[in-house]
Amino acid sequence: MKVLMPNHFPLQGSGSGIYTLNVAQELVKAGHEVLVIVPDHQETTDSLFPTKTILFSNGQNEHAQLDFNFPCFTTHPRSTTTFYELTDAQLAAYVNAWQQAVDEAIAEFQPDVIHAHHVWVTPYIAYRSGLPYVISCHGTDLMGFEQGPRYREMALAGAQHAHAVIAISRQVRADAMRTYDLAIERVPLIWNGFGADIFMIIPDASKTAVLGELGLGGADKPLLSFVGKFTDFKGIDVLLKAAVKYEAEIPGVQTLLVGHGVLWDDMHALRQELGLQNVHFLGHQPQPTVARIYNAADVSVVPSRIEPFGLVAVEALACGTPVVATNAGGLPDFINEDVGALVPLEDPDSLAAAIIDELQNGAKQTKGIYANQYAFEGFTWTKQVARMADLYRDALGNSTLAIFQ
Repeated sequence: MKVLMPNHFPLQGSGSGIYTLNVAQELVKAGHEVLVIVPDHQETTDSLFPTKTILFSNGQNEHAQLDFNFPCFTTHPRSTTTFYELTDAQLAAYVNAWQQAVDEAIAEFQPDVIHAHHVWVTPYIAYRSGLPYVISCHGTDLMGFEQGPRYREMALAGAQHAHAVIAISRQVRADAMRTYDLAIERVPLIWNGFGADIFMIIPDASKTAVLGELGLGGADKPLLSFVGKFTDFKGIDVLLKAAVKYEAEIPGVQTLLVGHGVLWDDMHALRQELGLQNVHFLGHQPQPTVARIYNAADVSVVPSRIEPFGLVAVEALACGTPVVATNAGGLPDFINEDVGALVPLEDPDSLAAAIIDELQNGAKQTKGIYANQYAFEGFTWTKQVARMADLYRDALGNSTLAIFQ
């Protein structure tokens, strides 16, 4: 099959971008042809599949097609512009740029099916194309539906005319059915996958080696990792408040924060206000580095207020590291006491207690190997993308597979 895959975000720097990258790569490995369309500041290339780029301005790049940065639902390492702050003229230019890019891609690539990412602008354009299409609902689009009334008509048209809207968790499935008025059979549940060629147990990624690579010491003390955007719904402030308690209980414990975003300065200020000694801000890091950090960590923490799925948690498990996460969104679908712990929302005391318990009970040693096996058995991209390919075939009318759960 020939699959056209538009996403509102670049292939790096966001969960849905990495999702698109991995789905496209897996489809190519399975013998399909893929063309991806993304926004960025320069042309995007990948060795496994062609990519068409809509060029937005970051104030430095030349030859941008649009004179503003690409908009986001929350934030992105390359843009803090949101969909909601676009002027009406900018919104019209945004939709027109996507319409032109999709029209050109259809004419040149002649796809069999479109797989759009986010129930937002691109599914609306897919609907107008007349081609069969499916959508992956990533969760931030559901937030956008509440915050961006100017986009609702497009989102509803895209969702209600799609062959299916893929949900990445049970919570996203329930929310999508309610928000877009869809029957359950229109919303198949297909988990996120992880990059099994990157996220795995890495023998040479010891705590000593990784901390040395980062210019840090303290390899004889426990180590925690957090990976995610610096935005409110990720709950970094809750983790820092919890750190006051676990730093006092376990002297020398270190916390590595990987990511960037609009709350970067605020979280630095909160660290100073709380008097934390061993919390390190590492900024955005490439996936291979993130995998080494997961391997080195004794526990990875996902303190999100809202988490549509929680891919970072699966990636950490694949690296043999237990996860302490909030009991919210998609995280309860796969985090349990065999691979980590769940804690209530907005509760630094419970978060600190769970982290202390996992560290003091040696969870890395008792749960790590099973966590790795658990991730590889249930959440590789190969398994998830095989189900997506079945969904495409069903959209094309070439099969009547019982794909819905």
